[in-house]
Amino acid sequence: MKRNGLLFLVLTLVVAVCADRAGAAGTIRVAVIDEPPTLDQHVVTSDLATMIAQHILEGLYTFDSQYNPVPMLVKEEEIRDDGKVVALRLREGVQFHDGTDLDAEDALASLQRWGAHGSRGPVLFNNLEKIEATGKLELTLTFKSPFAPWKNLLAFINGGPVIYPKEVVEKADKTPLDPSQYIGTGPYKFAERNVGRYIKLARYDGYASRTEPSNGYAGKREAIFDEILFIPVPDVGTRLNGVKAGDYDYAEQMLGDLFDSLKEDDSVKVSVNQGANQGLMFFNSSAGIFKNNYKLRQALEAAFDMEPALQASIGPRELWEATGSMMPSTTAWYSTAAADKYSQNDAELAKKLAKEAGYNGEKIVLMASTSYKIHYDTTLVLVKQLQDAGFNIDHQIFDWATLVSKRADPAQWDIFFTHHGFVPDPVLFSFMSDVYPGWWATDAKAALAKDFVETMDFTARKAVWDKLQALLYEEVPIAKVGDYFSYDIYSPKVQGLSESSLIWPKFWGVSIQ
Repeated sequence: MKRNGLLFLVLTLVVAVCADRAGAAGTIRVAVIDEPPTLDQHVVTSDLATMIAQHILEGLYTFDSQYNPVPMLVKEEEIRDDGKVVALRLREGVQFHDGTDLDAEDALASLQRWGAHGSRGPVLFNNLEKIEATGKLELTLTFKSPFAPWKNLLAFINGGPVIYPKEVVEKADKTPLDPSQYIGTGPYKFAERNVGRYIKLARYDGYASRTEPSNGYAGKREAIFDEILFIPVPDVGTRLNGVKAGDYDYAEQMLGDLFDSLKEDDSVKVSVNQGANQGLMFFNSSAGIFKNNYKLRQALEAAFDMEPALQASIGPRELWEATGSMMPSTTAWYSTAAADKYSQNDAELAKKLAKEAGYNGEKIVLMASTSYKIHYDTTLVLVKQLQDAGFNIDHQIFDWATLVSKRADPAQWDIFFTHHGFVPDPVLFSFMSDVYPGWWATDAKAALAKDFVETMDFTARKAVWDKLQALLYEEVPIAKVGDYFSYDIYSPKVQGLSESSLIWPKFWGVSIQ
């Protein structure tokens, strides 16, 4: 009896230890830079929020590894009337995390909310004549005229048209959804938010994956982990040491000056994001000192020298490019239009233009965030350049969630700094939306934007884009700092990742050795 009892105790301990190890193996711990303001993709353009939310929420389309828009929740499409009518048939058997089945009414309600309250939604909806559910699983979009970028807009879920149950969004406004309403069709479901500690996602066993091979964000999505923990770790050194010590399995946004040493460090793997990011300063076109004062904006633009800002904030030369083209040099959209206005480094010209604009030393509120170290380091350099050129800059620093809240009120700021991730079509830039903070909405922009989206031929669209880029340097709703490539690190035990990632790292199809 004693021997049997001892054997039972040993077996119990072994089972407990194995269960504990299995639980640990079933969780990936991702160290992120901060708390996202919300995961509600309809109303937020935060890359951090999208990185997390893409595991929960899906759209009608997504992008493959070459950034081609391909079906996700859509089964097939039919284009009629020379492109004016698009009928989308949804996949059968797709289930939301609340157990209900996806149908066209859910897609309709989601797109309508995004069209009314999302930053990019109006770009699509302003060109729609009507949108309706024309069958249980069929959604039909009727455009006023052929609209070239419709599929790219439906595929881009950052500030984009993810699909929620109708009951969640039919009465929702621009107020971010409550976490209990983060109900999607993705491989993981929202489980818990412990403020300051983690956001927990859990594998959804009812997930209906596509069957095509995984390709970029497209194709098969397999949830291997039981849970994903996204842990806010604002300090980059803590994120780095945490991966080395085994406290975290993945950490985002390392410092540029660590890049060369980390590439040679066997204790971590380095993943460089393929899509070029770009730092952007948004000017307030709705209120304050810059409203309708293009010459004053041009004055600030003339003062900037972007290379020192990129050097200070990014570091290694291979991680950045000082370019005035809004689209990267690796794309067919690359443009030299008005690029002579980029990074002029001319303080005397800046002073001359400021005088002509009627500037008399009034305070200019420039907001930046310490949540993104790149944001803070970039603005330190640029603010000094502006001050040296005679501008009275009030450099206000906030965490990211606070900045997002403040930028929604045009009375609280004149410039805010952010970064923009890579987009496969210029129409997806946040500044192309009239309702994105900054609120660039002029007659000249509207006329060119109309031509841009109604032109189906690429060569003709590119010619219009050149004109739009020139207008950006004339009206200066934004000032571009340059292109840069961020990089993350992860434990060598993590399998299924690569040394280059897409716009946002994804953790379906990933395991721990």
